[in-house]
Amino acid sequence: MNAPLHRELPAGVLDAAAAVAHISAQWDNDIVRQLTDYIQIPAKSPGFDKEWAEHGYLDTVMRNAAAWVEAQKVEGLKLEVVRLPGRTPVLFFEVAATKAESTQTVLMYGHLDKQPEFTGWRNDLGPWTPKYEDGKLYGRGGADDGYAVYASIAAVQALKAQKVPHPRIVGLVETCEESGSYDLLPYVDALRPRLGDVSLVICLDSGCGNYDQLWLTTSLRGMVSGTLKVEILTEGVHSGDASGLVPSSFRIMRQVLDRLEDSKSGTLLPQSFHCEIPAERLAQARATAEILGDVVYKRFPWAHYDCGGSTTFALPTTSDPVQALLNRTWIPTLSVTGAEGLPALRDAGNVLRPYTAFKLSLRLPPLVDAGQAVQELKALLEDNAPYQARVTFENNGGATGWNAPATAPWFEQALNRASQAHFGAPCGYIGQGGTIPLMSMLSKGFPKAQMMVCGVLGPKSNAHGPNEFLHVPYAKKITAAVAEVMAQLP
Repeated sequence: MNAPLHRELPAGVLDAAAAVAHISAQWDNDIVRQLTDYIQIPAKSPGFDKEWAEHGYLDTVMRNAAAWVEAQKVEGLKLEVVRLPGRTPVLFFEVAATKAESTQTVLMYGHLDKQPEFTGWRNDLGPWTPKYEDGKLYGRGGADDGYAVYASIAAVQALKAQKVPHPRIVGLVETCEESGSYDLLPYVDALRPRLGDVSLVICLDSGCGNYDQLWLTTSLRGMVSGTLKVEILTEGVHSGDASGLVPSSFRIMRQVLDRLEDSKSGTLLPQSFHCEIPAERLAQARATAEILGDVVYKRFPWAHYDCGGSTTFALPTTSDPVQALLNRTWIPTLSVTGAEGLPALRDAGNVLRPYTAFKLSLRLPPLVDAGQAVQELKALLEDNAPYQARVTFENNGGATGWNAPATAPWFEQALNRASQAHFGAPCGYIGQGGTIPLMSMLSKGFPKAQMMVCGVLGPKSNAHGPNEFLHVPYAKKITAAVAEVMAQLP
């Protein structure tokens, strides 16, 4: 005799075991295959593919996701691919409430655009060549975060399968997130009347400290991105003839960056780029450090070499787990993510180059305004250039960070119940160093909403880099946890 779908439980209570069994089967039988197909499509974000409209990859992944959602035949679901002129498309869906007299709305968010390929992939892997191995689905975008729309619908289906009453649910899936979501705000404005009274936001585009429990993201850093260019000549000249007289554009670049960063410590010098860390976040960092310990920094793929018969590893900026957590979540940091004007080593002759350009990625603390930071950064880098060189900073986009609102008692209880039910451990709280522009927008638009920001980007998952993978067993559990929290929305 077949087992019943779920045990007899009070009305409105989700049978966790039945939910995870239902969701796990859906992942194994369907969702992994959908994501395998998704990974093969180079749907790069418009910031990395200026001809995105002509190439059609973003339209393809959007069309495929919409077709899959419609094929699920979810009771009460309506779907629309919304297109504003000249902007990347978004997917909007709505599921009618089944909870009597409920006026609340749950907003589920994800994105389908991807980061570019990057280098260093394992020989048997590649950004557009998916491979499923030991519970991990390798390839670009599966974890960040093409899985979100599929997991969101699977969570709704788990509620439907057990006839658990739920509030109205809407979904917003964009294709511009990896470029800073500059296309999203016009859509949010256009769709605002249809979003409703949002009481809970579920965003599956974040990370986790480990794969052993549910993790709630408590903060996100802001970001400023742009190209800093130093020009000293109109064309390259013989280095033997000119060096010593013509200053190197690279040396000028170093001087300009010294205004921004102490290269020895990595500390950003403008005090306006720093902020006070809230006491609650400090306490959470200490608690999380107790859970994760040295995993906080050991999870990265450090360079290493043999030294006298022992292996020597490169070192982090700090080995204190608490400070390590704060460094990657509340401390501003500069990264150079690209360069131009430097030929490849094999092509580098004895030429003094006319210019050097760096792509800068400046991560800002959650409470620092990105717009103000852009203005200050541009003036700091461009004014009074050494040797009267032409120094320009072209802003490529930015977003203010986000600090989560106070956690309502029902939400904290629901998170812990979901984590205990599906992981056997309490919910963890962790800040993230990345940026999700939508969260700041939504917090301003819906100040009373609770924010369930979570995701599958845990140790070694390496989003944006080589060998990115989706941890499928964790994805199954987090899908079930989302269903559990929605079931408990009062």
